[in-house]
Amino acid sequence: MPHFRSKPLVLTGAGFLLLTFLKSLGLSQGSPTARVAVGLCFLALAGLSLALLYRAGYKRDQLLIMLLPIGLSLFLRALLLDHATLDYQNFLSHWVAHFRENGGFSALKDPVGNYNVPYLYMLAFLSYLPIPDLYGIKLFSILFDVLLAWGGMRLARRLSEKSFQPLLTFSSLLLLPTVILNGACWGQCDSVWSSLCLLALVYALEKRPIPSLTFLALAFSFKLQAIFIIPLWCALWLAGRIKFHQLFVFPGVFLLSALPALLSGKPMGDVLSVYIDQAGDSVSWNTINYNSPSVFALLPYHAEPTPWLPKLAIAFAFLFMLGILSLLFFRRRFAEDVSLVLAGTALSLGIPFLLPYMHERYFFLGGILLTVLACCLPSLTPAAVGAELASLGGYHAYLMKRYVMVLSLFGIMWTQLVEGLFMLAAIVITVTTLYRSLYPKQALL
Repeated sequence: MPHFRSKPLVLTGAGFLLLTFLKSLGLSQGSPTARVAVGLCFLALAGLSLALLYRAGYKRDQLLIMLLPIGLSLFLRALLLDHATLDYQNFLSHWVAHFRENGGFSALKDPVGNYNVPYLYMLAFLSYLPIPDLYGIKLFSILFDVLLAWGGMRLARRLSEKSFQPLLTFSSLLLLPTVILNGACWGQCDSVWSSLCLLALVYALEKRPIPSLTFLALAFSFKLQAIFIIPLWCALWLAGRIKFHQLFVFPGVFLLSALPALLSGKPMGDVLSVYIDQAGDSVSWNTINYNSPSVFALLPYHAEPTPWLPKLAIAFAFLFMLGILSLLFFRRRFAEDVSLVLAGTALSLGIPFLLPYMHERYFFLGGILLTVLACCLPSLTPAAVGAELASLGGYHAYLMKRYVMVLSLFGIMWTQLVEGLFMLAAIVITVTTLYRSLYPKQALL
């Protein structure tokens, strides 16, 4: 039995799981049987969370206490499950309907949506299920919310010897507002590619390059935004942690991920051009910034910048990347696990901060990595909080269709200005901490 003092925590966690199931029964869509199935999915996700913690070596008492953050996080997600955003109404729902009306997986050959094929596999699979599409799409993302927390916990175990910090990381990632809103409210899939990036980074730190590059390629096959952290593996190769011939695992896995679609008749050109088309769609809009806390938050929202400004920003982003990689290369003798994670965080935050045409969700991975670091290095907590608040401002603008503060100064929205400054501060703190980790005091003597 758990310790007497921990019993209220255990009972509260179990109560949240019960409320989650009851909330599922009261959802607005689907048959009673479908709603029961949704509730059972939530309970299965709780079981998966506990199973992953048990596999990590945590004991019964610790698992029972972890029922509280697990149960609370699932209950909060169940509360948001009925919310349908414009992204779902205008795009995702139509894509699933196309698969349902055209034979499921056999419709993979069709030009459906603007996501790469691994995400389309999920939509095609959902077209066979009797539960409402809205819930299926969100449950898929919530599944990877759990895997994201697990990957973060594994990463924290590499960075800290204290037993409570990995559990703190697991709980923090499950309850992080941007993680909850991204999948359970918005129906986005950023937890999918981000969780794969975390696992790729864990295997890289464990000096297991093949699974590391495999997960990295899978992350990239889901979302182009994985490219922000991919340069870190270039540094690992330059530092001798990855052999050159092992790098070919990446394109091999990427092509294998597209194989089912190719076998169904989808042209290779459609697979290879999806990311180019996504980039073109962003540039074709009438704004240089999409509610993101980037450097362009300092400009008026509908400003039309001179043609050279986006190109200059791209050049600065490239130079920032080269600076981080050069620092890692020349100080590779001091590049321990913490330094590598800091470098990955700096890349994941700094590159989208400098690039034009960024969306509010593109800082997702950087915020996750900074949260993991803050759980292990409390001095980084202000940076993690600042990055989270900066991203939340953009989420609020999209989900609520208005800014937190509607005041403007010279055409600049106060909300965007504060978000940009918060993100800039988080990046500066991260890069400074990285520099100090690579230049320890004994190295300066």
